[in-house]
Amino acid sequence: MGSTETAIEALPGHACQLFRADDIFVSSGANLHDGLAEPDQVCLGDSYQLDPAASPLRLLMVPGAGAGLRVAEGSDVGRPGDTVRLACRYRLMTSDGDSVELLLVRVEGAAGGLYVLPMSPLGARIEYMLLKIEDAPQNVALADLLCVSFAHGTMISMADGSQRPIESLRAGDRVLTRDHGPQPIRWIGNATLRAVGAFAPVVITQGTLGNIGDLVVSQHHRIFLYYRQRNGDLPTSEVLVQARHLVNGDNVYLREGGFIDFFSLVFDRHEIVYAEGIPAESLMVNEATVARLPAELAEEVRTRFPGLSQRQHVGTEASRQLIDRIGPPGAGRTAAR
Repeated sequence: MGSTETAIEALPGHACQLFRADDIFVSSGANLHDGLAEPDQVCLGDSYQLDPAASPLRLLMVPGAGAGLRVAEGSDVGRPGDTVRLACRYRLMTSDGDSVELLLVRVEGAAGGLYVLPMSPLGARIEYMLLKIEDAPQNVALADLLCVSFAHGTMISMADGSQRPIESLRAGDRVLTRDHGPQPIRWIGNATLRAVGAFAPVVITQGTLGNIGDLVVSQHHRIFLYYRQRNGDLPTSEVLVQARHLVNGDNVYLREGGFIDFFSLVFDRHEIVYAEGIPAESLMVNEATVARLPAELAEEVRTRFPGLSQRQHVGTEASRQLIDRIGPPGAGRTAAR
């Protein structure tokens, strides 16, 4: 997939899903009922909601002059050739403490306007308080495609029991999976990102979950856990938890600064593989995932995976609040084997 910092000019184009800025409005605060706006027009402390009737739009882009981006043919937003400007990044938080990052995007031209690219899913009728305004990261639409990624150097368990660094793997190599035994890799994604904000990796230090070395993954990558003793909070013993929900500032932490090489693995099904000896998910292929890929790569994935119908592996999806209730890493649970 190439580096987003150095090779974006070589890419044929890429896509992202976004909302109109007015679809995300102030539900409580100084700018009551106003849509999300430029930094000089918003107030920290205002609470925002996503309009339940809002529908996402697909923005198709190609590289423009320099490091710029322009609207491509077939886009729901703007007209071909219109300039796309990344205006800023907003950090918001729910009353439960979940954080969300929104990228404000301006499409120049008569058919353009102001739009919002969520860096993580937004729920309707949930209030998000605006906490911070930051400069926009560059090339974020491409960067966002790797929502489930392992860092360079991650050791993956192979079908023959050996361990290999993820960057050495190739399509066709057979990897050990938890539920379907040896499975061939169908596709490998790769990008180099600035390790800041939503793209700062989570480090799960050696031994925290029984891992043989530090496991470094993207924030939304789900780790597969097994609770031997269930309680009323757990409908299943098997739990999928995003790495960001395990962060405790001690043996699980965010590592910001510099660059990070990320790799994603795709199989015929959504699989649980072994990374540094502990189970973690592969990239799940469906239309929502593929919509974020560069156009040429999206077409390749659609060809390899007709129907785009992969389903998430069975298991309870755990929120940060659930993890806080049932115990931190190492308290009464082990990684599922």
